[in-house]
Amino acid sequence: MFMTKKLIQIRFHGRGGQGTVTLAELVALAGFYMGYETQSFPSFGVERRGAPVLAFARIFDQPIRLREQIYEPDFLIIQDKTLLGVDSSIEKGLSKTKMVIVNMENNDSAIFKNLKVINIPATEMALRIIGKPFVNTILLGAFGSASGLLSLESMQKAITEKIKREVVDLNLRAMEEAYNFAKNKI
Repeated sequence: MFMTKKLIQIRFHGRGGQGTVTLAELVALAGFYMGYETQSFPSFGVERRGAPVLAFARIFDQPIRLREQIYEPDFLIIQDKTLLGVDSSIEKGLSKTKMVIVNMENNDSAIFKNLKVINIPATEMALRIIGKPFVNTILLGAFGSASGLLSLESMQKAITEKIKREVVDLNLRAMEEAYNFAKNKI
């Protein structure tokens, strides 16, 4: 098991109704099952479905006392490519970012030209496997694999606990496919 001696900070960008907050919770829960101290929280106001939403997660091997938004993420996860070039908060604080995971086929954005980027066709995978465009468990699998921070077992346990029972198996299958997809992209 990889234990981090540095506080790992993850920022999530998505749209209301896409499961961005749930994704941050799944990352934190899977990290907790790995033995880490974790934290997740959203940042939104009166936004409604479709409006840009931010969520955050932290992973560390010591208690996390920090209680503020993440301005310089180690990892950036983007659930909706239509936010690129529209949501300026995506571009902020990227100087320390180790990796970006984007729900898109190819990276055609100049924003990330000097960063390690994992492009994953998460919407396509979700439609094919789950039957709906819910990509949070797919991006969880991609993040866990690409970062090396989360085990397949810890993510399976988090999904089983957090996702509705009637769609758990489909989400587990989607997460595992994304896990293997990202492993081949590293």
